[in-house]
Amino acid sequence: MAADRSVRVAWVADAPEMGRVQLAAWRASYAGVLPVTALDDLDADEVASAWATSIRRPPLATYRALVALERNALVGFVALGPSDDPDADAGRDAELSVLVVDPPARGRGHGSRLLAAAADTARADGFTRLTTWVLADDDAVRGFLRSAGWEPDGAHREVTLPDDAGSTRQVRLHTSVEET
Repeated sequence: MAADRSVRVAWVADAPEMGRVQLAAWRASYAGVLPVTALDDLDADEVASAWATSIRRPPLATYRALVALERNALVGFVALGPSDDPDADAGRDAELSVLVVDPPARGRGHGSRLLAAAADTARADGFTRLTTWVLADDDAVRGFLRSAGWEPDGAHREVTLPDDAGSTRQVRLHTSVEET
């Protein structure tokens, strides 16, 4: 019997698990990129509180958080909303700002389900394109997104790291969410 796997809109009650999953995913994905102290200093309760506030009072109705469930366990989530990139097409470009899957739950299709749900949600909100920023040297994430139809659009930026650890380069990927 296959496990019950689904995606739904996030509820405020999901915020504690969203904080836990985000920190677990970041600690697994960004070890060696972010300073150890920056990762160790992250507080699950603070992250959960920020998610609860974001879900309870989004800045606009088109800001969304969606969660992936395996049975009743939250195993990942995405957040998206209007892109605030300077070159964004207002009202048409949405940004996928977060995509995380709990490390023990990776490889079970949750990321793909979250991407599909994010595209459906963006389309329903009237957007025609989704963008996201990824670390330039994160071959795994770029490969996953490219296999789902995302492509680099040539944009890049430098992001300053905490604790005077320098900076890292990000590249932007995009995909169309228009009906075909």
